[in-house]
Amino acid sequence: MKKIALLILLLHGAAGILKAQPGPDFTWSADGKAYYEIREEGIAYVPCNGSTLTVKVPMELLKPAGASQPLEIKSFQFSQDEQQVLLFTNTQRVWRYETKGDYWLLDLRTKKLRQLGKTLPAATLMFAKLSPNGRYAAYVSRSNLYLEDLSTGVIKPLTTNGSRRFINGTFDWVYEEELDCRDGFRWSPDSKSIAYWQVDATKTRDFLMINNTDSIYSFTIPVEYPVAGQDPSAVKIGVVNIQTARTTWMNVPGDNRQHYIPRMEWIPGTNELIIQQLNRRQNESKIMICRADNGSTRTIYTETDKAWIDVKSAWDDNGIKGWDFLPDGKSFLWLSEQDGWRHLYRISLADGKSTLLTPGDYDVIKLLRADQGSGKIYFHASPYNPVQQYLYSIPLNGGDTTRLTPRELEGTNKYELSPYSLWAAHSFSSYKLVRPAAEFIDLREAPVLSSAMANALKRYTGRGKNMEYLRITTADGVPMDGYMVKPDNFDPSKKYPVVFTVYGGPAMAMTLDNYYAGEDPLYKGSMAADGYVYVCFDNRGTPLPKGREWRKSIYGKIGVIDTRDQALTARALFEKYRFLDSTRSVIWGWSGGGTMTLNMLCQYPGLFTAGVAVAPVTNLLTYDNIYQERYTGLPREDMEAYKKGSPITYAAQMQGKLLLIQGTGDDNVHYQNSEMMINALVRYNKQFQFMAYPNRTHSISEGEGTREHLSTLFTDFLKLNCPPGAR
Repeated sequence: MKKIALLILLLHGAAGILKAQPGPDFTWSADGKAYYEIREEGIAYVPCNGSTLTVKVPMELLKPAGASQPLEIKSFQFSQDEQQVLLFTNTQRVWRYETKGDYWLLDLRTKKLRQLGKTLPAATLMFAKLSPNGRYAAYVSRSNLYLEDLSTGVIKPLTTNGSRRFINGTFDWVYEEELDCRDGFRWSPDSKSIAYWQVDATKTRDFLMINNTDSIYSFTIPVEYPVAGQDPSAVKIGVVNIQTARTTWMNVPGDNRQHYIPRMEWIPGTNELIIQQLNRRQNESKIMICRADNGSTRTIYTETDKAWIDVKSAWDDNGIKGWDFLPDGKSFLWLSEQDGWRHLYRISLADGKSTLLTPGDYDVIKLLRADQGSGKIYFHASPYNPVQQYLYSIPLNGGDTTRLTPRELEGTNKYELSPYSLWAAHSFSSYKLVRPAAEFIDLREAPVLSSAMANALKRYTGRGKNMEYLRITTADGVPMDGYMVKPDNFDPSKKYPVVFTVYGGPAMAMTLDNYYAGEDPLYKGSMAADGYVYVCFDNRGTPLPKGREWRKSIYGKIGVIDTRDQALTARALFEKYRFLDSTRSVIWGWSGGGTMTLNMLCQYPGLFTAGVAVAPVTNLLTYDNIYQERYTGLPREDMEAYKKGSPITYAAQMQGKLLLIQGTGDDNVHYQNSEMMINALVRYNKQFQFMAYPNRTHSISEGEGTREHLSTLFTDFLKLNCPPGAR
């Protein structure tokens, strides 16, 4: 329901390589002055200051014995001393990402290349990591955790009870999808033990997807999928001794089927773990410290919210990073909305005392790093424009913010910081640019406009003449930020058809000022050239830096408040801009945007003449428990909220032409959603068009010709039901 962001990037052919696993954009060198990159010559050490690169790992060393070609590397990681490199290849997808495959280890001292887990089935290894002392590797295979001695090659299972639904060292479908949990184990600092998650999904019912096309007889594909109202999988944290293979379980209080543990790390230099526990409703978060030797646990910090508590850094992260410990070793950084804004706090490890570090009426969008060398904390924020993003810093002890992004770079700025924060990879994107720009900067010199970015600013495109950002205040007094793209050769005295694109959910904002803003990824050709006005606005509940109340006012009212915001915005636009032809108006969206489209046609009939709903949730009770209960509550107590937010509730009121699209192999928003909506529409004799794509997932991207067919279908529907051009 939420994963539309990746889809849009894929449709646009985003600038950047889709990685095998989620994680940082760069593999930084240990000295923080360069990054590593795979090139034709091998793995190269590329200095950030532009000086000559050196080949750290020649391609010849990546050829297995007897092979004529080097390994095809998807990702790699160096040991702490950079004398060994772990190589990930022959990868396969596990739901969203290619997180299983084969691992090879190259010792740069001996030039020896060897495959890890050689006695295990091919392409089954996950998340291999070298021990801090460089003597061992650990990895997951078929839901069990393994240890390999690098000097002898001996492989030892550390767990033996793993299965498809009893999982050690990684996670089930819903933890991956909703909490960004994939890599489920952590080496201890002394290399003597490993902490890991164990997930018991044996009581979670399977949802059965059916494949009708890959054989004459159909077959089912089971996914352990807990729908709203069903208990979560039981989760435990264990610490296994690598010599004895004995696990000590952490005594985490409470019913482990009624809470979640989304985060766990070793506290540096200790034999203790730090974990985060969320209750079933996800409105209470506890930070606990666990002793690895005996499992004793104490809670040091508790936080509650009337709505829900976000998993830390969820806005802007593709996978949860490690704990953000401060250099003093006695505290860590934590993001909280307790004062109405998303701020950084310092939390004491000793007693949980919290200290606000970023006071003010603004949100921290993403924490990047606390750096001892510079004495600063770096983060993304945008205090004055919610659709943009910049780099800021504060002293380690808190205080006034300093903007490090040059004032000239108005748009979305992203930074990936090297170790010690000496260098940063900086990307700049704006709807005005011909293309996104990127550079490496020395943070000690910021904010200075580089020649590279100055040249990028000279390459503004005429596209900005057709597109503008707007703020519309609805009849409810809600300020809505968005953009409008006008047709080529625009004449304000004429009427133009208008296409609204929408998402509207709490996982993503659509109106961010970047290179891709104002483009429709499905339309064949140019909407502006064909004579359409293109509009997009973000409603309350979307993750814009506009304060807690903006984001969490939808609690218990998802599908109601957000839909009303979009409807009132559309009415205000039709009233203010007379060149918008309300008799030729389309709304469309994917996933949560498909749900919004159906709610708009059904809850506000007649507002739009047509709609396209792709992969929509039509009945909130069908979606997974972590996501839906976070925003809607528990069905046994909050059933009315589930009914009011579901499009099928309002099917009798639907007006307008509708195109409903879904893949039958969608493991995220199940195909049953479309079937339920079809039944409701048929009951009330509501005519519509429907397209099912066999065995396609939520992205509807698999199979030869699929993207072309989908794009043609979408474009033809628009032109037929919302004819282009001025009148």
